Amino acid sequence: AAAALAADLRGAIVGEVRFDDGDRALYATDASNYRQVPIGVVVPRTIEDVIAAMRLCRAHGAPFLSRGGGTSLAGQCCNVAVIVDYSKYLNHVVALDPKERRAQVEPGTILDDLRTEAERHHLTFAPDPSTHDHNTLGGMLGNNSCGTHSVMGGRTADNVRALDVLTYDGLRLEVGPTRPEELAAIVAGGGRRGEIYRRLDELQRRYGELIRQRYPKIPRRVSGYNLDNLLPENGFHVARALVGSEGTCVAILGATLDLVPSPPHRALAVLGFPDIFAAGDAAGFVRAHGPIALEAIDDILIEYMKDKHRDMRQVAVLPEGRGWLIAEFGGDSAEEAAEKAEALRRDFARRRNPPHIKICRSPEEQQQIWKAREAGLGSTAFVPHHPDMWEGWEDSAVPPDQVGAYCRDLKKLFYKYGYDSTLYGHFGDGCIHCRINFGLRTREGARKWRRFMDEAADLVISYGGSLSGEHGDGQSRAELLPKMFGPELVEAFRAFKAIWDPEGRMNPGKIVDPYPITSNLRLGPDYHVPQVETHFRFPDDEGRFARAAIRCVGVGKCRSLEHKGAVMCPSFQATREEKHSTRGRARLLFEMLHGGAIGRGWRDDAVEDALSLCLACKGCKGDCPVNVDMATYKAEFRAHYYAGRLRPRAAYSMGLIYWWSRLAAAMPPLANLLTQTPGIADLVKRLGGIAPERRMPRYAEVSFVDWFHRHRPRHPHGRPVVLFPDTFTNFFRPQSAVAATLALEEAGFRVAIPRRSLCCGRPLYDWGMLDEAKHLLRQAMAALDADLRGGAPLVVLEPACAAAFRDELVNLFPEDDRARRLARQTTLFSELVDREGENFPLPHLQRRALVHFHCHHKAVLKTEAEERVLRQLGLELVTPPSGCCGMAGSFGFESDKYAVSMTAAEEVLLPAVRAAGPETLIVADGFSCREQIEQAVPRTTKHLAEVVAEGMGFDPEAVLRAGSGAGLRALAWAGGAAALGLALGTALARRRAAQAAQPDNAGLG
Repeated sequence: AAAALAADLRGAIVGEVRFDDGDRALYATDASNYRQVPIGVVVPRTIEDVIAAMRLCRAHGAPFLSRGGGTSLAGQCCNVAVIVDYSKYLNHVVALDPKERRAQVEPGTILDDLRTEAERHHLTFAPDPSTHDHNTLGGMLGNNSCGTHSVMGGRTADNVRALDVLTYDGLRLEVGPTRPEELAAIVAGGGRRGEIYRRLDELQRRYGELIRQRYPKIPRRVSGYNLDNLLPENGFHVARALVGSEGTCVAILGATLDLVPSPPHRALAVLGFPDIFAAGDAAGFVRAHGPIALEAIDDILIEYMKDKHRDMRQVAVLPEGRGWLIAEFGGDSAEEAAEKAEALRRDFARRRNPPHIKICRSPEEQQQIWKAREAGLGSTAFVPHHPDMWEGWEDSAVPPDQVGAYCRDLKKLFYKYGYDSTLYGHFGDGCIHCRINFGLRTREGARKWRRFMDEAADLVISYGGSLSGEHGDGQSRAELLPKMFGPELVEAFRAFKAIWDPEGRMNPGKIVDPYPITSNLRLGPDYHVPQVETHFRFPDDEGRFARAAIRCVGVGKCRSLEHKGAVMCPSFQATREEKHSTRGRARLLFEMLHGGAIGRGWRDDAVEDALSLCLACKGCKGDCPVNVDMATYKAEFRAHYYAGRLRPRAAYSMGLIYWWSRLAAAMPPLANLLTQTPGIADLVKRLGGIAPERRMPRYAEVSFVDWFHRHRPRHPHGRPVVLFPDTFTNFFRPQSAVAATLALEEAGFRVAIPRRSLCCGRPLYDWGMLDEAKHLLRQAMAALDADLRGGAPLVVLEPACAAAFRDELVNLFPEDDRARRLARQTTLFSELVDREGENFPLPHLQRRALVHFHCHHKAVLKTEAEERVLRQLGLELVTPPSGCCGMAGSFGFESDKYAVSMTAAEEVLLPAVRAAGPETLIVADGFSCREQIEQAVPRTTKHLAEVVAEGMGFDPEAVLRAGSGAGLRALAWAGGAAALGLALGTALARRRAAQAAQPDNAGLG
């Protein structure tokens, strides 16, 4: 039946129809505790595609589920249904009328896209969840989302003017407020539209008084259907009644939204209290001062941030306290906004025991505060040395003046059940967020969770509150709705759904006649974690790949298309494909282990297809709220996927670059003849799987190591430092290492290099050549250990190699003291200079510099030290928010990756380089970054070491040429080439023989 439906869909729509196992696995869960494998996925290009898909679902009797960003926390976006993903194509702001303060949007429009356009007119869409840079307005309409600034403008429902909707039986109509005479005319007109309006009117007449009595009068009532909007005093607003219906009634094809004024200037009053309960007690008082946002965080959240080594600049700006309120004030001028904050401070000064108050006027300080608040969900998930925390009771809401008392009682309930959680959220609207250490993996744990849910529901209802104040009911809370509304209103909900969806095929089992809370659990008692043997040891995940594979919580930050200096996720930004997001890949790895939709384990082609466009930039390691490390997972997966198989040609041409370069160094002119001569180079690229558009890097006439052996040290008794000649610096750009040597000697160091040729193995990871990588790392540990035991730092110029020593090395050898020592003493050139401070004689340069940081530098090593050094050099820094350059090691050289590579580079980086003046330095430490820039734009790039050395008066390239010597290179060519070629061939032959002897085990045991 699914195959027939898929065939009909492919024949009827111009969009994409995806019913294979991999795509079904991608959409099997959202950001909740739940998992249901869908029938298939449709990615419509047009509204007509959606209409056709609905028609064919009806013809085949298939349930229908609308989906946007897939960030729902209550299970609304997973079901056994045809999922329609609007986010890839139907994502435009159709019109914006600043005079009327109105916008028309398609359902897949990202919230921040609308806000950006509106801000040009000093307007905004008030609801703004923390996922604002990647959630969709269709999803916000489905869940009745709120967010930080709902204090200023209310819930999504409060900002809707009209909706363009489609019913399961094919009726398309526009709905909005309805005047009595208009209602009468519609009913008199008959037909399906007239029937819907007649029955809606009958519903509100029948249940009107009960709605008025039972619906909580609080800002954040999100639970249940919005039947109160059908009341005459609320304008019989059918559109607002449908907001928050979670796709259970209609599909939303478009929306007309209200915009509100956006104050151009902001100031924050950050208030520190003895605890979060005192902060809750003060929420009503602060709200009365008219803030446009009023948020809260507690000390447990801050401790979790510290445990996860998150950016501590976010913590440093907080005043003294253990619970904090963040009140944002807006104004037409900075002075007006600040005066409102100061007025709050003065009013608190008149009260007993006032809080510590800090007024933040600078945008930089404000940004750090908001980052701390928005990091809430990510900071509470997968905290080292703490139990796993889960959603399930994460957004209950009470009257704002009852927040403190409710939080005290909620904490008591946690302790009764042996739970604990941070408390934070939208205290100005009475909405409390928390993730709780529910033990869902055992049957008793799930039963205890269910009992807790009953008591928690009773508690919030006793405060006149709502089960949900932001995320909706879905499956998490729908079973509890009778407690909140009573059986008669639940029957009204059932009748409301039946008016729109009499066949019950729109997202069934959510809100009305719901699945039980403890069913369909993604990680419940029925999930049995498989044990798998791995190369990496995953010390941050209890040594288990299976735990690493569940790390993604689905919040979808990797789907952001904004460039704010973050790296994650360049392949999604280029393709807008869920499978090419960090979340999508993590979901597929989980499903691979789960064994449901995906059944071939390590041999699964769907997983390999998704991972093939992962740039291994490690952006997710630094930017993902839960530090998913997809580069490592990719290396691990490919080690098993390709075991006993031949890899693509690029794996051998570029993965083995260390050995090829050693061979080429014996006779660089011949190597360059093969790689630089037109015709011959084209053949070499074709044989190596390299994109024809690429220029092969040119080998240096003399390697850095050869130069160094002829170099006379300036300070034979100076402080020791070991300079690591990585493959790319040594063979392709030796002037960078020469520059580092000269600069370090100028600072009084005695520079040494390893006694033998070494490589960190970085090019091997991407192809899963982990046995070879471990062999190289063992060589490095053995060769470097004596110097490291003596305390010498290891200066690494290539950020990717430094990251390999500081990250992958200890993941592969977590119990080896040599690995820990090497990781600890590995330092970038900039880090050493920064650490030396005034002892390092930096020159002063009056120049402008455009700086692009390597993605591993940003994600793993962090860039603060290099930024300080660049500023100390007197450079005026321009650091475009360019993320990954797109080259990413060998990725951008591969023939089938070139287009994605260039798309990533053209997003921000290359336009910024083209716009830079001719006197502007282009600074990039990463070899791949420099190649990407120089191959696309006729500009020369510099490593930081070159900038420093040239500022000191050195000419590294001239020094390199002068110290190269003629040597006997030509005479040594034949013997050296033969020996290296024989060694390489023998090693590869032995490897293939060993792989062929292994059983072709596609399983995971």
